[in-house]
Amino acid sequence: MVRFETRILNVLLDSYEKSSLFRGDNKVAVHISFRFTKSSLPEYFDESSLSYESIHAWAHEMEEKGWLEIAWKSGKEGHIIERLILDVQKVPEIYQYLRRKPLSGLICEQLEIIRSARETCSTPVAECFLAWLEERLLKNRPVKEFIDLACPEDTERLLQAVTAIEENEKESYQREFSIREFADSKALEKLEGKLGKIFRTFSEEFKGMETEDILAEYGIYHTPNYIYLKGEGVVDFGNDENACLKLSAVRQGIGISGEDLSDIRISGTEWTKKVITIENLTTFFRWEEKDALIIYLGGYHNRVRRTLLEKIYREMPEIQYLHFGDIDVGGFEIYKDLCRKTGIPFLPYHMGLEELSMYREFSRPLTENDKRRLKRLMEQAGSEGAPYLETLQLMMEWGIKLEQECIR
Repeated sequence: MVRFETRILNVLLDSYEKSSLFRGDNKVAVHISFRFTKSSLPEYFDESSLSYESIHAWAHEMEEKGWLEIAWKSGKEGHIIERLILDVQKVPEIYQYLRRKPLSGLICEQLEIIRSARETCSTPVAECFLAWLEERLLKNRPVKEFIDLACPEDTERLLQAVTAIEENEKESYQREFSIREFADSKALEKLEGKLGKIFRTFSEEFKGMETEDILAEYGIYHTPNYIYLKGEGVVDFGNDENACLKLSAVRQGIGISGEDLSDIRISGTEWTKKVITIENLTTFFRWEEKDALIIYLGGYHNRVRRTLLEKIYREMPEIQYLHFGDIDVGGFEIYKDLCRKTGIPFLPYHMGLEELSMYREFSRPLTENDKRRLKRLMEQAGSEGAPYLETLQLMMEWGIKLEQECIR
């Protein structure tokens, strides 16, 4: 088959598979056609090319077979083709001719994989994702944002990854996890984009979170998972009565691996009046308060960081707990998530009207997406009586947001 022939027939089949004819929900007559333009078929309009006659000969042959109907340009009948119209009754013959697998067959193959997975799957995100896929495929609706119908083995691997992530109980680096599940250190990395989208789409818990933070929720880390602490606090390493460290002795604080957290105890000193969690690392290193134990949260807190915070709260339930983050939608979403998942009565810190006004010159304008998210957050804050509603209202009024690094 020549190049233009396969291209035209495949484009016609693509259009048919996307049409209401294929889905069976067309209310009016639908015609599938390939329009001849300089962009769709440049060789037809190239006077130096010999393709003009070849295309006409092929089009006549297809018309004789009953596969296509030629629609001539008005006033140019027999000379200039305007478009070729597909006879949908002949679609099975064209699939066979092109050695192309029909979309209906691809859908059936994918449905078998999905239904098999649903029989054994019990994790929440995977269950929602599988139900969505099955419903869409049964209605002949597109699912290409997540799976390629022509690659069933990729679907199986993606579903395996979602379930394995949700079931993971062993803290691992991403490449270790990938080797364990797929015998390939880079398999998880290749799926990260789709995996992040799946978890954000099918779980309210993960909306707005980066994929790396989502994986960290399940104990899967890109790099070693360290907790950074400084200020007024004492770290007791537990393996020796003398193995204690006063954090105030190290100005920039220390980092502790998440794997070591279960073996240590963190307490305050007689001067500890508050615990401050900080969203960004630069601010953590720069920030100093004499009466505070300061913890770098690193954006969304993960399971390891929550465990630490809960241990500290049990040690010191009477002191104040504060969260310092960006004055933007993401910053307040992280604050809400922190309060909800730890059960600790955190208050927003340096995230109010005063800071927004004082550092306005360093602000950035809200994007349209920011405004949509901010509107939803304002509605939630209003119904919950959140302490930051006035800040959100001023952000919307002025159309700005502020990164915490600007605040001194």
